[in-house]
Amino acid sequence: MAESPELTGGHEETARPRRIVVLGTSGSGKSTLATRLARELGIDHVELDALHHGPHWTPRPTEEFAADIAELRDRPAWVVDGNYIDRVADTLWPRADLVVWLDLPLAVILPRILRRTVRRIRHRTELWAGNREDWSALFGRHSLLVWAVRSQRAHQAELPGRLAALRRSGVRVVRLTSGRAADRWLVEETNG
Repeated sequence: MAESPELTGGHEETARPRRIVVLGTSGSGKSTLATRLARELGIDHVELDALHHGPHWTPRPTEEFAADIAELRDRPAWVVDGNYIDRVADTLWPRADLVVWLDLPLAVILPRILRRTVRRIRHRTELWAGNREDWSALFGRHSLLVWAVRSQRAHQAELPGRLAALRRSGVRVVRLTSGRAADRWLVEETNG
């Protein structure tokens, strides 16, 4: 998979995708893009974070999460956002018609995380299973800012090879490196 172009993969398929995986570092816009894509295509949107997190930010049991992923895999249509690469890549990715990787720079991602988290704290926004973020989400042991830096590095090391192999197996792969490219791609994808 080429590193420099914003889009990788053409519009060689004429049928609209029915199973789509959206990947990217926290703050890259995965949920926003997936929500818009699902709405435009008229299919279900599933956030993997909602399947993973139980009350008090505890991970749901591995068996339950795996069962949810297996059930999701067998549905006729879905847009899934989230990573959990080691837990879902072998199950969901090969079933996808399309995988979208939002590979935005940290200079974009980190301010987004900061603004989003502050907004969620101020408004006491409930996320998954009744969980709410607090200031430790930015400055604590599990800082989202630190997590974004680490996961960005891991994704850039791991995803090109994994996605190239997936593409060789026939799954369409798109890599978007800016918000503008994501907006442009979404319009082309849903109107084409």
